[in-house]
Amino acid sequence: MSNELEFMSRAVASGKMNRRDFLGRAAALGVTVLAAEGLLTRAARAEGPVKGGLLRAGMTSGASTDTLDPALAANAVQNNFNKLWGEYLVRRNHDGSLDHRIAEEIVPSNRGQTWTMKIRDGVEFHDGKTVTPEDVVATLERHHDKNSKSGAWGLLQGIDTIKANGKEVVLTLKEPNADLPYAMVADHLVIQPNGGKDRPDAGISAGPYTVSENQPGVRLAGQRFKNFWQRDVMGHADQVEIIVINDSTARTAALQNGSVNMINRVEPKIVDLLKRVSGVKIQTASGAGHYPFNMFCNTSPFDNNDLRMALKLAMDRPELLDKILRGYGKIGNDFPINSSYPLFPDDIEQRTFDPEKAAALYKKSGHSGAITLRTSEVAFPGAVDAAQLYQQSCAKAGIKIEIIREPGDGYWSQVWNKQPFSLSYWLGRATQDQMYSLAYLSTADWNDTRFLRPDVDKMIFAARGELDQTKRKQMYHDIAVVVRDEGGMICPFFADFIDATGPTVLGFKAHPAGDLMNGYALAECWTAN
Repeated sequence: MSNELEFMSRAVASGKMNRRDFLGRAAALGVTVLAAEGLLTRAARAEGPVKGGLLRAGMTSGASTDTLDPALAANAVQNNFNKLWGEYLVRRNHDGSLDHRIAEEIVPSNRGQTWTMKIRDGVEFHDGKTVTPEDVVATLERHHDKNSKSGAWGLLQGIDTIKANGKEVVLTLKEPNADLPYAMVADHLVIQPNGGKDRPDAGISAGPYTVSENQPGVRLAGQRFKNFWQRDVMGHADQVEIIVINDSTARTAALQNGSVNMINRVEPKIVDLLKRVSGVKIQTASGAGHYPFNMFCNTSPFDNNDLRMALKLAMDRPELLDKILRGYGKIGNDFPINSSYPLFPDDIEQRTFDPEKAAALYKKSGHSGAITLRTSEVAFPGAVDAAQLYQQSCAKAGIKIEIIREPGDGYWSQVWNKQPFSLSYWLGRATQDQMYSLAYLSTADWNDTRFLRPDVDKMIFAARGELDQTKRKQMYHDIAVVVRDEGGMICPFFADFIDATGPTVLGFKAHPAGDLMNGYALAECWTAN
């Protein structure tokens, strides 16, 4: 019987038998479904990536206001879909190193103040045109322009000039930047024909899939691009789809009934239950993702640092970690950096729950009355419960929190970065400079705590250009202390990414930079049926 099952499982892996027939014959031989699925998985892995079929992901955070303009992408659905149709200069590997994509090589000179990128030959856009250095220049120019409102704008402000030189693109910086290549991994920097200056939301780039459907907040789909430059590595499925399912229960049910092949942001409280479902596999990865409570430092009553500190001290972080993340993460310390970053400042005292001191600072601030906190189930897994637990711990300090539960659709366009106290979700970034440049420079569009400090801007720029790593670590220590003690972010924890895949998904490799393999799961995985 064993030889017969092995033969049949290899037949499924090679496409000579379908999965349903295999399971039926295995059952007739007295083999459980779980054991049969295991045979299929081993056989398919032995065969390697299989071309063909359809892969679907059920994802949270999509909204009807979403756009295909990568400059404006602000949620997981947009970023994941952009990585299906978009191509980048570089991307991050699982080990944190750089995978050179359109930029075949990036070489520094002049002590890191000049960077030369060799543009790969033969990469084709979906419209049939060849990617040129001029397209790369135009892309970087568009995101470098303040009028683009690009989320990558803050990362590119250290660039002085952007020029094409034959097959190369040369960037001259205002000051040296040792991390410049890592800035190019920004999710927004999709290389587009003429940089997207003509049609930024056309959905045309050089990625493994072409856009076949775009229903914002509902369904996004792609067809395999036959002329993709790296066909053996990505783009295994004939078709890919992202179904927006903001409700956690509905998303989980879709995975269980086979409507989707994978889902993101599994709530920690249901992980143990989901592990018991036949064929479902929980995929976890620790990284720099964190779930902040954001206060606008320039908006009353949060423009008073005594009040901000009171609200920080009124948070019971161990309770939130235990009850919301169920251990799938680590406690935060009110700055956006953890040990997953090089040069992590590990000597900063951990902030603890202190309701008495919080009460004294709250009284000193002079504020009275309820403080409004906005949340939504799409902010992060367990966000509504987290707000309620925080409400209870604040009550112990005499601080009244009024919770407003916002609808999922429109949360990222109407609440996040718009309302003065709300819950959010950050994936983290490749370097500390990127994280601080995106969210803490005074001029950054994504400064979602309105922390407007020219002195901190100078500290970020100085650390960016420092090549001595010992000095640079001390600079990041100093930035972290200011952000922790004077900024508008309350960081309860850094969360593991928790995804789940169905029984037919192979090739999944959890990525520390983001959920669903940092957005590449649909492009790099394949289906066994």
